[in-house]
Amino acid sequence: MNIYSNFYQGTTGPWEVVVGLEVHAQVNSKAKLFSGAATTFGADPNTQVSFVDAAMPGMLPVLNIYCVEQAVKTGLGLNAEINLISVFDRKNYFYADLPQGYQISQYTRPIVGKGHLDIELEDGSSRTIGITRLHLEQDAGKSMHDQHPDKSYIDLNRSGVALMEIVSEPDMRSAEEASAYVRKLRALVRCLGTCDGNMDQGSMRVDVNVSVRRPGGPLGTRAEIKNVNSIKYLAQSIEFETERQVEILEKGGEIQQETRLFDASQGITRAMRSKEHAPDYRYFPDPDLPPLVIEAAWVEEIRQSLPELPDAKKLRFITTYELSAYDASVLVSEGEIGTYFEEALHHLKPLTPKAAKLLANWLIGDVFGALNRDNKTIDSCPLSPAQLAGLINEIQAEVISGKIAKEVFALMWETSKDASSLIQEHGLQQISDDTAIQGTIDKILADNPAMVEEYKAGKDKLFGFFVGQVMKVMAGKANPELVNKLLKERLGR
Repeated sequence: MNIYSNFYQGTTGPWEVVVGLEVHAQVNSKAKLFSGAATTFGADPNTQVSFVDAAMPGMLPVLNIYCVEQAVKTGLGLNAEINLISVFDRKNYFYADLPQGYQISQYTRPIVGKGHLDIELEDGSSRTIGITRLHLEQDAGKSMHDQHPDKSYIDLNRSGVALMEIVSEPDMRSAEEASAYVRKLRALVRCLGTCDGNMDQGSMRVDVNVSVRRPGGPLGTRAEIKNVNSIKYLAQSIEFETERQVEILEKGGEIQQETRLFDASQGITRAMRSKEHAPDYRYFPDPDLPPLVIEAAWVEEIRQSLPELPDAKKLRFITTYELSAYDASVLVSEGEIGTYFEEALHHLKPLTPKAAKLLANWLIGDVFGALNRDNKTIDSCPLSPAQLAGLINEIQAEVISGKIAKEVFALMWETSKDASSLIQEHGLQQISDDTAIQGTIDKILADNPAMVEEYKAGKDKLFGFFVGQVMKVMAGKANPELVNKLLKERLGR
């Protein structure tokens, strides 16, 4: 199956994939949601646990107002309604790493209501994905089953950590759309500073709801895939689950509503348990926490403090620098990438839309390619923004050609030296002297009289041969535009 197709072609006809996501984003906060215990990642087990987190008798939760502010900020970034009155509920269930026997969450009255997130796809199209709600809740602890052959261990460091659960509408119709949604959401919360988005550390996890139906038909029974922790696995889980459900339905079976896990080693989903319904959790308002009441003026203060969001930055890049929608989307996909690009812009001489476009091409193509090859991020890039801009300036000034620039870039990546010094050191300056280029052209044409006659007789493709020969003789240093101009003049066509 092509996971980037909106319809899955089964043996009995097309099927439509319906995807909704529940993203659990850990709030960027030094303290937990209802206690002052630390939240540092990687601490020794059970070293960041208060009496509240351990559910000791008589310990009462005290709401961390900073976590509330972070949730409101995220809601504003999602173009969502901010509810001035919200309620914390107890979601009751038993698990070994849930000391209270319940999770403090929000259900009927969350802090953030309906909103939306716009996503961009690789073909240049865009879609609006509805947001159902964002609610605050505390995380559970962690069970570790690989520390002892016949015992499990409990680490309560995560117990009570603040989470924002961001629930989408079932508006996505492909793995590509789901992947684009998570990338955009991750970029948004990182821009806002409300979540670090580190999926490999568990600070952003995705529950994936997948169902299939005939195109335009009623919604099918969904399966929920829990705790997917990478965008790659998100796409793979949707692909496998779609195939699994279609196969069952086409054989006359029924889909069971259940919770499943994604096995990354095999690329499959496996049944975990039958899916619980809301009544199974016996939700009721937490008696230790009064309704949360916030002021509209405070919400407005937070709104005014928001940084430039990815969509606004994308529009600015398009209108100011005449970038394509795709290039602008890539540049705002990570805050660090946008910052690198803008710092480099300050060093372009002159700063024109053409120069900005060339910079974007090199950053998205050559720099990203080298970073991926070396398993680096933009934060650990060997080239500073000023150095990359310096390379663009040498190209713009026609000191080097685009082809030679590839060689210079490789040397810069290896040595971290500036383009100008490397060009001088290796004698890579572009030759733009008419006399030198004309002399080379005359010799090549004299050595190939038959081909000259063929070209003049209408065999236009031979022009590329002549250009290639000139560049070969001049070691790729001849100014390509000047070579083309002088060749056309010399050949008379």
